[in-house]
Amino acid sequence: MRSTQFTHAITRKPAASITLGLRAVDTGNPDLALMQSHHADYIATLRRTGATVVELEALDAFPDSVFVEDTALCLPEGAVIMRPGAPSRLGEAALMAPHLAALYGDLRRIEGAQSFIEGGDILVSETEIMVGRSARTNAAGVAELAATVADWGHKVREVFTPPGVLHFKTDCSLLDGQTVLSTERLAASGCFPGYKVIYTAPGEEACANAIRFNDLVIMPAGFSATRDRILAAGFEVAEIGNSECAKLDGGMSCLSLRFTPKA
Repeated sequence: MRSTQFTHAITRKPAASITLGLRAVDTGNPDLALMQSHHADYIATLRRTGATVVELEALDAFPDSVFVEDTALCLPEGAVIMRPGAPSRLGEAALMAPHLAALYGDLRRIEGAQSFIEGGDILVSETEIMVGRSARTNAAGVAELAATVADWGHKVREVFTPPGVLHFKTDCSLLDGQTVLSTERLAASGCFPGYKVIYTAPGEEACANAIRFNDLVIMPAGFSATRDRILAAGFEVAEIGNSECAKLDGGMSCLSLRFTPKA
């Protein structure tokens, strides 16, 4: 399935400036050494599935640059460079473009001056691309993305992210073509018609951001009740430490671009 099976991933090393990263609530600065250790575990887990992982060098000028997912949308037909809603992150997207151009024959860009959209608000399933309106993604960004990918045959559906939630995928992830992991607050909006929903356990909403990468569901460590729900549904799980990224509102999907490029 194109939404869960990938040959490649791009990651970027955490920058020493990570302590200056954006955050909704200040719960303390991340420990760079511990984040680097978690990041190495993450990359090793991706590689364990047989994928080629490109690890880009750190960008000290961009504290949030470890969260590469926000910079682009990677589809089988091509890639689209995003236009992040956080002004301090606009430069990250431009710097990702040449790396994707080296792997894709068709590279497009969100360019509208009033268009803002980040990859953390985009969930790609087998049948559609769901894009959550949020503080970082606006209606113009959603509309421009829909127009940009239309000739590739992709349908974009606008959904809405609950107040106080940074990105749409902060509260959900795709486990297979028909199954979504979601918090109850997000699913209550009715955004997943036709999908089977596995809910995060009470008090474990912070683990909703997981990724299905080939045969593994990769999720943050420390959420045993939700892990057991995913295992009971028949999935293989790998747990990765995420304590430091979580201080910057980051999760499993934020740390990579996942794709199978078509030249």
